[in-house]
Amino acid sequence: MDLPPERLDRFARHIVLPELGGAGQVALAAAHVVLIGCGGIGSPVLQYLAAAGVGQLTLIDRDVVDLSNLQRQTIFREADLGRPKAEAAADWVRRFDAALKVAPHVGTVGGDNADALLEGATLVLDGSDNFATRLTVSDTCVRLGIPLTSAAIGRFQGQIANFAGHLDGHSCYRCFVGDAFDAEDCDSCADDGVLGAMAGMVGAFAAMQAIRVLVQGAATLGDPQWGQLHLFEGLVPSLRTMRIARDPACAGCSGGG
Repeated sequence: MDLPPERLDRFARHIVLPELGGAGQVALAAAHVVLIGCGGIGSPVLQYLAAAGVGQLTLIDRDVVDLSNLQRQTIFREADLGRPKAEAAADWVRRFDAALKVAPHVGTVGGDNADALLEGATLVLDGSDNFATRLTVSDTCVRLGIPLTSAAIGRFQGQIANFAGHLDGHSCYRCFVGDAFDAEDCDSCADDGVLGAMAGMVGAFAAMQAIRVLVQGAATLGDPQWGQLHLFEGLVPSLRTMRIARDPACAGCSGGG
């Protein structure tokens, strides 16, 4: 795959990085990312993945744009109020870079459609707001052999990790949270509050971790850091990392349960 001259100019600051280079940029252009959730985390993720030249994006979200979203979901405008987020986000991508392929899906990821929505992706990035969706996505990624970048935020704490439960010896998201959260119960931003800049930091970090996966094998930046959970404390601030070991009884990646 060759990049045309105008794409070389657009990504010149990437290509001159020894850790990324032309080969890494070509890998990004050939990648297909499925983004689940176009809200507080998904908004900055989408901005940076599109800016990085990820060639194909599938955007999944069930919600519509609300006035309270604009404090942190920076791809939306007042003119988008009431529109499905997935469709408004896809329009943002088209305005930003017409060369990218983007497909919106208004709805959720569940057991009846997960395979069809995720199949063929290079990577899935999950910024959804409930554990039922997150666990369905994780199990589907393991089954289809797709890497997963998971990102979450709660008040002033962010959690970001890359998982490869489909690979021998590596953990999945279910190894991290177990089976107790297979339900539509999760603290919401409406209940707990969230600082817009905090959502931006977590989303940008998640985009960086996704890029590591996408350029693996093509650039030296491509250390995916499988199973390393990065915990960002926004009030301090501080960053610490813990390793999530594979659970031999995990129903998602080890055949347990």
